[in-house]
Amino acid sequence: MDKVKLEILGLSSSQSQTGSFALVLGEENGNRRLPIIIGMFEAQAIAIELEKIVPNRPMTHDLFKAFAYFFNYVVEEIIISDLKEGVFFAKIICANDEKKIEIDARPSDAIAIGLRFGVPIFGTEDILSEAGIILNEGDEEEVEVRSQTQKKTWAEQLKDTNADQLRTMLDETLAQEDYEKVPFIRDELNRRN
Repeated sequence: MDKVKLEILGLSSSQSQTGSFALVLGEENGNRRLPIIIGMFEAQAIAIELEKIVPNRPMTHDLFKAFAYFFNYVVEEIIISDLKEGVFFAKIICANDEKKIEIDARPSDAIAIGLRFGVPIFGTEDILSEAGIILNEGDEEEVEVRSQTQKKTWAEQLKDTNADQLRTMLDETLAQEDYEKVPFIRDELNRRN
């Protein structure tokens, strides 16, 4: 199986499925992109780890990490391994001193766990050939401009909010586990300090 190293390029609301998110993985040193539609809770689990937000209580993926460490297992890598009828499959490659095992998982869960262990994410060459999207330079610039415009809209709204209201908003978004908005609020507060 030929593996291609991937990196997380973005996470945004899916325009095709309400309540879902698009996780975009990119080929390291290449121009192929692999978009995967994931659920809201999985998107939150990935986002909070990317933003290094520490939730009040451990999330499921944090529990998996603690459980693995307790039994002397480490995660070595994540592989997006298969695509069947439009559904992606992944493997979590784990090992201890005695053996190596592969655990079947949804890509969103595997990536959320992989981020917590700080391990590389791979896709197979077959997956990238079948489901990958090749972006030209102009396409990437357009995607970046669109992304910056969305961020600017939210950031502009926060500029008109006083610091006390921002702290209240931050507490409320954390309590509601709305982790997508947290970085914007935090950045605005930091900008003012």
